[in-house]
Amino acid sequence: MQESRDVGSPRTASVGIRLLVLLATLLGLAVAPVHATARGAAAPFKVLALYNGTWDAAHINFVHEANEWFPQQAAQNGFTYTASDNWNLLADGGVDEYKVVLFLDDLPQTSAQRAGFERYMRGGGAWMGFHVAAFTTEAQSWPWYHNEFLGTGNFKSNTWGPTTATLKVEDRTHPSTKALPATFTSSVSEWYSWSNDLRQNPDIKILASVDPSSFPLGTDPNQTWYSGYYPILWTNSEYKMLYANFGHNAMDYDTNTPLSSTFASETQNRFLLDGLKWLGGAGGTQSPAAPTSASARTAMSQK
Repeated sequence: MQESRDVGSPRTASVGIRLLVLLATLLGLAVAPVHATARGAAAPFKVLALYNGTWDAAHINFVHEANEWFPQQAAQNGFTYTASDNWNLLADGGVDEYKVVLFLDDLPQTSAQRAGFERYMRGGGAWMGFHVAAFTTEAQSWPWYHNEFLGTGNFKSNTWGPTTATLKVEDRTHPSTKALPATFTSSVSEWYSWSNDLRQNPDIKILASVDPSSFPLGTDPNQTWYSGYYPILWTNSEYKMLYANFGHNAMDYDTNTPLSSTFASETQNRFLLDGLKWLGGAGGTQSPAAPTSASARTAMSQK
């Protein structure tokens, strides 16, 4: 009988209650951080970089640099990075699993690749292109890309040799440029100009251009810019896209030795990372409206 009275006594019940409270508290501590992490950590967005990597040592070197630098930045900036030279991923729908596509040193060449990329972008995809990704002397062969999407038309001229430039940030409200100063020194590059005046295109928003303090720009008197207006970074308000004119390192072509790095400017790198996050939707940024042209297709679901 004594044993039964002890089990049911107030002192014993109090101890039992305290043990239950302690156990519940410990379980709560163990479980709560897991739920908090699940709620607070966004899944990384997927980036696909397409490249050619077979022509011009300066472009090849940029590809190698990009495929080292972007993976180093990926984890701390909320994305994953996959590089491929299989441009048919645009044609067969393989690109659809990626939030952002980069063109490092080329652009789609076949009609199927081009149609696939246009479908991807019209459906809400995001894109960042570099340097050669805009190069053409036959814009009429793909007018949507060169005239509507990029707005550039044909390649017109370039500087030589590769040099830095002082860039003027024209729009410091865009997510890709909000952390940039009014002017900054770029990394070394060869610079392109275009047959179309991007300022006349209402869909193009120029983010940065060559500051006049850069002139003369170039080291070869016959391939130097002495004056004029030259956009370097821009976006098209009808699409989730960014184009950067840089992506050509200085090279010793006799030995294929790089003499500069596209990723040498921390300020320029800030544009790349902030721009990539905007393209990937990090920080709750919104995509632009679907293209309103008559040829726009039905938008795909967000990736």
